[in-house]
Amino acid sequence: MERSTVTVKGQIVIPAKLRHKFGIKKGTQVYLYEKGGEIVVQPITDEYLLGVKGMTGTGGKLLKALKEEKAREKKL
Repeated sequence: MERSTVTVKGQIVIPAKLRHKFGIKKGTQVYLYEKGGEIVVQPITDEYLLGVKGMTGTGGKLLKALKEEKAREKKL
């Protein structure tokens, strides 16, 4: 189990070991949600997007839109 401290601004540092394991790099967006009384941090990576493909029943249109949005954000 890794440990981090919350800053005055509510920020945390994700330990390098976990960043490498889950492919989290500078600019990687994450989902934050509560599950069973815990806070879950889910990186939004290409692998994650492919894993949720088909869940919305949009025939891949939503996945394509998310990938395009992610590509636009990387250019910034």
